Amino acid sequence: MSTSQGSHRAGRRAAALPVHDQPTQEAPLVAPGLVPEQGTRAGSRAGARRAARRRKASGPAGEGLRRLVPQALVVAFLAGGTSAFVADDKAVRLSVDGVPRTLHTFADDVDELLADEGLAVGSHDIVAPAPAEALASGDEIVVRYGRPVALTLDGQRRQVWTTARTVEGALRQLGVRAEGAYLSVSRGAAISRQGLALDVRTERTVTFLADGRERTVRTNAATVREALTEAGITLSGQDATSVAPDSFPRDGQTVNVLRITGSRQVREEAIPYTVEKVRDPELFAGSEVVERQGVTGVRRVTYSLRTVNGVRQKPRRTAEEIVREPVSRRVRVGTRPLPTSVAGADGLDWGALAACESGGRPNAVDPSGTYGGLYQFDPGTWRSLGGSGTAQNAPAAEQTFRAKKLYVQRGASPWPHCGRRLFR
Repeated sequence: MSTSQGSHRAGRRAAALPVHDQPTQEAPLVAPGLVPEQGTRAGSRAGARRAARRRKASGPAGEGLRRLVPQALVVAFLAGGTSAFVADDKAVRLSVDGVPRTLHTFADDVDELLADEGLAVGSHDIVAPAPAEALASGDEIVVRYGRPVALTLDGQRRQVWTTARTVEGALRQLGVRAEGAYLSVSRGAAISRQGLALDVRTERTVTFLADGRERTVRTNAATVREALTEAGITLSGQDATSVAPDSFPRDGQTVNVLRITGSRQVREEAIPYTVEKVRDPELFAGSEVVERQGVTGVRRVTYSLRTVNGVRQKPRRTAEEIVREPVSRRVRVGTRPLPTSVAGADGLDWGALAACESGGRPNAVDPSGTYGGLYQFDPGTWRSLGGSGTAQNAPAAEQTFRAKKLYVQRGASPWPHCGRRLFR
């Protein structure tokens, strides 16, 4: 307040003092019968008293003025502080998960406001404006909490986050086409802060080729088998599909239905025997003697015969059992060196005889298949001379050695046409 106002109020305070604070007028102390000079002195005393009263009256007014000046300064300071207090207060609108409210705050930015309200936000939550943004009166702050969703979409499972509070909102936010889709929970179901598990199968187009016909269906089935049923196709017996019946049907997929008929066939098959060769130092080199004949074994084999869509398939072996085990052939093979000569036959022309009988070919066989080798031995004669097998399978030196032994026994008679060449 101004000084003039303080003086004015001080004047009003002085005028309003209680009665006992006012100066009193005393009766003149003049005795009866006094002369006029005495009255004059009495008037002088009255004037002095009036002057004293004026000083007394003016004294409290001055003191009040001195007291009111500091009070006026305090009031002015408080008035300025109140204006600053009012200017710092902001009215804002705070919406948390779609629930709005208006409040007053002294926070400078969004982050400080959230801290004042005890609202903690994480990396999956949305805050708009950003936490570092400054606040002004009339601002609207939106907080949306993230919610985890274990989403299985068309057979593929993944963990996603959404700020939607319902399944329908989450599907829109995630861009999932829900028209015609199967949902494991209703679209209007709420999603809590703890989240939920959601299985979604969108509608897909699947084509089946069965019984010479093509059928296309729109389906949200979980398996090919379910989609087959929706298409009105039945599998029976050994029927199958080109993909696993329990697999997930993909959009645009084509599935072949295989009509299968089958039977079994049992066959007996031979098991070849093996040949065991044993070295025998008592036999001449190149000689073999069969000690034990081999016996062929027998196995019983079961085959599956299938016809797929009318086409016969290659038989498939499904089982087998041994009916008779094979017995190996045992052969003794000579390792004893052949003698270099045969008395009485060494000086003859065996080369000329061989050239005449076989053209000099150790493996030659006559057209009838009876005679073979350089000197065209028949099997009986060859074995009687200690040979094994057939002559055409023996080394040339062995054939010549046994031919010499034959000559010592029978002369040139075993070779009636070419025997004379021995003596040229």
